[in-house]
Parts: sequence; C-alpha cells; structure tokens
Amino acid sequence: MVLTNSNTLGMSGALSRQAAQLVVARPFIEHGEWYRLVSGGFVHFGLLHVAMNMYLLFQLGKMLEPALGSTRFGLVYFASLLGGSAGALLLTPDALTGGASGAVFGLMAAAVVGLRHRGVNPWRTGLGATFVINIVFTLAIPGVSVGGHFGGALVGAVCGAVLLAPAHWRLPRWMGFATPIALGLASIATVALFVVR
Repeated sequence: MVLTNSNTLGMSGALSRQAAQLVVARPFIEHGEWYRLVSGGFVHFGLLHVAMNMYLLFQLGKMLEPALGSTRFGLVYFASLLGGSAGALLLTPDALTGGASGAVFGLMAAAVVGLRHRGVNPWRTGLGATFVINIVFTLAIPGVSVGGHFGGALVGAVCGAVLLAPAHWRLPRWMGFATPIALGLASIATVALFVVR
C-alpha cells in the first residue's frame, strides 16, 4: 500500500479521477463509502507498484492455494486486504491509500506461519528473506503505508495459524472459513470504532 496527500503522488504524478473514487481515507469512510475498504486494494500508483504486488501474489498463490484451496485462499486474501485497510486508517487516517500489498503481506505472513507449523525454517525457502526485505522496505521508504502492510500481515498471520495448523491440533474444518471471515469483520468493526469520528 502506498499513501499520499489529497492532490499528488510523490513518484507517480497526479491522482487520477478514477483512482480517487477508489482509494481509502477517513473522510470517504465517514461519508458512508465503506466499499473503499476493499476497492483501495485494487488501486495502484504506477506500473512498478502493481508489478511488485502482482509478482508476489503470483508466487504466494503458487505456494498457498494448493494447501488452502481456492475459497479459503480468497478468504485469507480479502481478510488481509481489510486488515490492511484498517491498519492504514488507524495510523494515517487522512492519507489517500491504495494497493494490494496489505493483502499480499497477509499472504506472506500466513505462509511464514504455515511453514513454521510444518517445522520448516522460512529462511531456508527464501520466503523469510523476502518477508524481511519487504518489512525493511515498508519502514525505510517514505510514502509506503506502514499501517496497511502491518495490518494485513497481522490478519494473515492469524489466518495462517488456524488454516495451516498442524493436523494434531484437530481444528474443525469450518474454522478455516470462519477465521478469515471473522477477522475481516473485526477489521471493519475496528474502523467503525476507532477511525470514524
């Protein structure tokens, strides 16, 4: 997720009218435009922004979708997207925020947790380094939504802990569907309780 002020984007020029109809920011949510919690995840500020997110999404999809199935993978993606939107609004409520990286961070965190559950060191797969590099990028580069990335990662990690739990935990199958749905709803409730004035 990238954030900007209401008029410009630091690296990409002016915000298009179409993008302005989709990005996340508190004033829009306060005016009842709750759809932006999701639509913001489909707005990208430049080719590099969308290319990086889609490359990581493709790689993570190849890793996670076979383990989770398409439906649960989609639920984790959208729960993480909502967690990213909530995180962005909590930390920088008036910034215009967009991008799929909150959801992508959620998938990365879910994959890291899932590997740990299986006794695999994420550093041996390359995923650990990718995750850390992205965290450093988030903290070091101005204009990157820290709240969006960490909000998505938090939701994704919890989803990964449940959906990719070891077999000996014997969790009921329905929890694999209920957990991301509950976390997505909790993200919306967080915005309603702590962001909207």
